[in-house]
Amino acid sequence: MRNTTPDGAAAEVLEWADGAHRNAVGLASMLGVAPERYADDALALMPGLQHYVDRLPLGEFEQSDWITLHTDLTSYLGDVLVRRHGAAWKKVDDQSSPAGYRYLIEAKGLDGKTCRVEPYDVVMEEFQHLPIDVGRMLANAEAVLGLTGK
Repeated sequence: MRNTTPDGAAAEVLEWADGAHRNAVGLASMLGVAPERYADDALALMPGLQHYVDRLPLGEFEQSDWITLHTDLTSYLGDVLVRRHGAAWKKVDDQSSPAGYRYLIEAKGLDGKTCRVEPYDVVMEEFQHLPIDVGRMLANAEAVLGLTGK
C-alpha cells in the first residue's frame, strides 16, 4: 500500500533521493573514489566512471546489464545535479507511466525559471547515441534545466 498523504509523498521522494545518493556513492567506491572525496565533489567520479563505461562490452549486454547501467547512470546524474546545482528530486503524477508517476529533477535555471528533467530519459537518450559520454549526458541535463549559459 502506497502512502499518499502529503508527508508520505515527501518521505517517498526523500527515500528515492537517498537511494540514488547511496547508489552513486557505492559506484564511486567501486571505482576507487572515496566517499569523502565524492561528498566534496561529485564530479570526482566522472573520469573513473567514463573509463569504466568505455570498457564495458555493450555489444554483449543482456537486458539486466542495461537495466543496471541505466540505474547507475541515472543515480549519478541525479545526484550530481542535486549536489552541484541545488536541484531536487520531485515525484510527479504521470498516468502514461506504468507506476502512475515519475521521479524528475527540478532546478531553478540561470534565468530564474524552474525547469524539470527526467534523468532516466537523459540516460536513455545517451544509450541511443553510443559511445556513452558521461560529460555529454550531464551537459544535456544541465542545458534542459537552464543551468548553463548560452
